[in-house]
Amino acid sequence: MGVENILNKIAGYQQEGRKLFTTSSFQTHSIPLLHIISRARQPVPVYFLDTGYHFPQTLKFRDQVADMLGLDLRIVRSDTSRHMQKDPYGKLLFASDPDHCCTINKTQPTEALLMTHDVWINGVRRDQSPVRKDFREEEQAPHGSVRYHPILDWTSRDIYQYRKENDLPEHPLDKEGYLSIGCEPCTRKVILNDSRDARWYGMNKTECGLHTDLVKK
Repeated sequence: MGVENILNKIAGYQQEGRKLFTTSSFQTHSIPLLHIISRARQPVPVYFLDTGYHFPQTLKFRDQVADMLGLDLRIVRSDTSRHMQKDPYGKLLFASDPDHCCTINKTQPTEALLMTHDVWINGVRRDQSPVRKDFREEEQAPHGSVRYHPILDWTSRDIYQYRKENDLPEHPLDKEGYLSIGCEPCTRKVILNDSRDARWYGMNKTECGLHTDLVKK
């Protein structure tokens, strides 16, 4: 979908009185959608899920991008404090139960946002994973909300081209070989040229739950 069509779609939601928001991990591939959203007629809040485990480079990049684009950045955190995020044996959840770690740090805080908003503008793309390739432009989400996927059919090449045309920055860790950047304990450099392989390496896990638990099929 073209940029003007995306902006018109967002404007249409807003004219209907719907309450919109977006979430962003502030990776390089996130920046084009944030740039588009920054051009919306009415501001759209941008929520960052602060798990407490992000690379310091991500936090610095987040603040730089938010300032550059004039974003309405809002930080959301789990209701479960980090020192309580342990299994019965005292091991941190990201090591012993990464699914549960993602649930309390990402899925639950986002579901709370869905309870108070109507439309979640989400930057998933079909080419990112098998789970996402079957998504539609609009999907039903919990609590009567809607997921809107404006760049669903964009490719990595489209992302690169948009960034180049609009002189948008890249995450500082990209140059070090990190192409899919999440929480520091669960992210490694790309070795097999598969950006998703860089996340949760060695585990039977490719999604954090935002795009599996928070969509109604």
